[in-house]
Amino acid sequence: MKIVVLDGYTLNPGDLSWGELEKLGELTVYDRTPEDKVLERIGDAEIVYTNKTPLTRETFYKAPNLRWVGVLATGYNVVDVEAARERGIPVANIPTYGTAAVAQMVFALLLEICHHVWEHSEAVKRGDWTNNLDWCFWNYPLIELADKTMGIIGYGRIGQATGKIAQAMGMKVVAYDQYENKELESETMKYVSLDELLRVSDVISLHCPLFESTKGIINKETISKMKDGVILINTSRGPLVVEEDLAEALNSGKVYAAAVDVVSSEPISMDNPLLKAKNIIITPHIAWAPKESRQRLMNIAVDNLKAFLDGNPVNVVNNL
Repeated sequence: MKIVVLDGYTLNPGDLSWGELEKLGELTVYDRTPEDKVLERIGDAEIVYTNKTPLTRETFYKAPNLRWVGVLATGYNVVDVEAARERGIPVANIPTYGTAAVAQMVFALLLEICHHVWEHSEAVKRGDWTNNLDWCFWNYPLIELADKTMGIIGYGRIGQATGKIAQAMGMKVVAYDQYENKELESETMKYVSLDELLRVSDVISLHCPLFESTKGIINKETISKMKDGVILINTSRGPLVVEEDLAEALNSGKVYAAAVDVVSSEPISMDNPLLKAKNIIITPHIAWAPKESRQRLMNIAVDNLKAFLDGNPVNVVNNL
């Protein structure tokens, strides 16, 4: 059985092992695959893994031996799942590998906004503290999170993990989700409407999937409903935010600060309006990427294939 990984570098730049996959078949791993090389590299393989390399309708109808597709991510919009269904090919994703890592990244970003730790450390190294007239100084406003309200849009696994950290830090949590689990509510967490969340939140963190209904959910209109001086965090999907509207809100001060790990087109284009906006942190889609998280992803990717080979496929997103 031939197994092809079309774009394995971001998952495994060299610090993990493909050994468990190699036990299951003849494995070929490409770091990256241009779209015009997809069919050539799949060849007569039966098993294909992709992360961000598109698998189109043409791919499914011109790859004669293809039996199963594994997506090395949670999102699977790069795969034409309907064409796969027509061909009877299961597509499996990795639904739960990055929960802890992404929730941790939310607070790495938020705490940097609150304390500017790196910039204050650099100021000390420049001699600013040595030459200061007083025993301490700060170059930016410092923000305490206790007793503030975090609004979480999308209260699934990652949203809930983020909410637990927020509550542990003394914050109140309000959540907006299409599916409410009332058992999660407490004195410090409750479900609310989107409008109420926008109205009461001091910090808003996005954790909803990207659907037509959520695309551009952060826009001029929804921003106008937010508190003046709100902080926005996006570690979910770039297109949830209308970037021109967020840039305008940052520059006007309506939004005090934002931190985004994702943007509408990745890698980021140098004409993205967020690059010139005030008070924004932009990181290169790394919330998912701690080694522990990537190892978990690798393990699940292998288990998905084993389950398929055993006749009991799991995590299938295009049920046949």
